[in-house]
Amino acid sequence: MTTRLPAAVLWDMDGTLVDTEPYWIRAEAELVRSYGGVWTEEDGLQLVGSGLWDSAAVFQRAGVELSADEIVHHLTGRVREQIVAEGAPWRPGARELLRDIREAGVPTGLVTMSLRAMAEDIVAATGFEAFDVLVAGDMVDHPKPHPEPYLRAAERLGVDITACIALEDSPPGVASAAASGAFALGIPHIASLDGSDAHLLWPTLEGRTSAQLFAAAGAHLAARPFADEPEEASA
Repeated sequence: MTTRLPAAVLWDMDGTLVDTEPYWIRAEAELVRSYGGVWTEEDGLQLVGSGLWDSAAVFQRAGVELSADEIVHHLTGRVREQIVAEGAPWRPGARELLRDIREAGVPTGLVTMSLRAMAEDIVAATGFEAFDVLVAGDMVDHPKPHPEPYLRAAERLGVDITACIALEDSPPGVASAAASGAFALGIPHIASLDGSDAHLLWPTLEGRTSAQLFAAAGAHLAARPFADEPEEASA
């Protein structure tokens, strides 16, 4: 039996494709402490996968006397500086799987709550034509866990979201992907995905192939008609 290909594979960025979460937590701690506040690693973990403007309100409550826009752009700038200084830390197996998916001819999209400018830095660092579309946090009205980011990516690709696979590492990201109708594959990293909406959990992407990914989502995809096939009429 031939494995059905997905209409697209949609990737989260921070924590799934690249391990930038420590950069974010470091930048957050520096910012809060500069205003005399206290920011722990646990505080940072609570924001993993959340929208930047939603997170800005948390920093304001922690004593940061900046506007939401100023907070978002400050944190993004500090993370980008760390990427330049220390490199883009790819998650194990992520870039290899992404290349394998591209070679299989399946469209891909990057769906991140980071700003578009930062996402473009990561896309450029992949070293190959990695994505057909990009949806970033400053391109949507409703951030993850709302389904809009994934729905927007599918719309831009011109595909049915229920025929797509989404790769995520955080509870808000998994919730967003699952609510959109995509097959949500969770790859836990910093935050636990126990009890999340993930359809399937893989401990790592290391050593994984596109064929394994497509087969893992096979039952979900098989329940959907091909994009170029009409559903069979009932008798």
